[in-house]
Amino acid sequence: MSEIKGLNIFEKYLTLWVLLCIAGGILMGKIAPGIAIKLDSFSIYQVSIPIAICLFFMMYPIMVKIDFSEVIKAAKTPKPVAMTLIINWAIKPFTMYLIAYLFLGVFFKKFLPGTEILKSGQEVELWRSYVSGAILLGIAPCTAMVLMWSYLAKGNDGLTLVMVAINSLTMLVLYAPLGSFLLGVNAMPIPWQTILLSVGIYVALPLITGYFSRKWIIKSKGIEWFNTKFLHFLTPVSIIALLVTLILLFSFKGEIIVQNPLTIFWIAVPLLIQTIFIFSLAFLLHLIDVSKCIIQ
Repeated sequence: MSEIKGLNIFEKYLTLWVLLCIAGGILMGKIAPGIAIKLDSFSIYQVSIPIAICLFFMMYPIMVKIDFSEVIKAAKTPKPVAMTLIINWAIKPFTMYLIAYLFLGVFFKKFLPGTEILKSGQEVELWRSYVSGAILLGIAPCTAMVLMWSYLAKGNDGLTLVMVAINSLTMLVLYAPLGSFLLGVNAMPIPWQTILLSVGIYVALPLITGYFSRKWIIKSKGIEWFNTKFLHFLTPVSIIALLVTLILLFSFKGEIIVQNPLTIFWIAVPLLIQTIFIFSLAFLLHLIDVSKCIIQ
């Protein structure tokens, strides 16, 4: 009989912890803005160092699980790999731009603030900045929570890790050119240093560190110790790093969030629509594929 997956109390109420951390971050930014401003000031090319540290510890436990020899074997089952790549890189970035532009640049434009002055001295309309944020979000496939979703759905952990590996490798190549192209279409300056540094810190560093540390640990301690001891130790690290990241992110913008709740709502609408659309598209394609298999 196969072992039934179960959740510990921390994983079971993860949604609650996330909401509490968001609220805690906003509260921290409101009552102690000096601390938040000081932490936010530690940055290189607008890449926050505290956030980078947290994201490394959020991504490393995922990357170290990846057996890259399995990525090559994924060619034997090209359908799920092709569907993932097409949705994440040929559909998702462009639909995110179109949906964000439609809602923020047309429907909600009159409800949004006017302009802002960038650090470069250029004045731009704020709605374009919001669309740019949506673009960069749409280009980045979510990897931090993919394993948790697969775990909750009792999915194929091995295939999930392969998908994470393929998307991470693809992100190294496509994130910068796609981001620069869509930001240019949105008439925004292209922060090349920020984009390249973000890819390097958030993806390349944990990916490379995970690859080499995995090889060294397995060679030194063996695969059984790696799976039963090392990964067990790392399991809460990723979730804790996620929660600390949320606290920091929302503390940095806590005052702005409290002062502009409607603006946050307007921005959330296209993001929610895009999420539902991409999920529905992937689910529909999966149903079609399953139907073809049944017919055959």
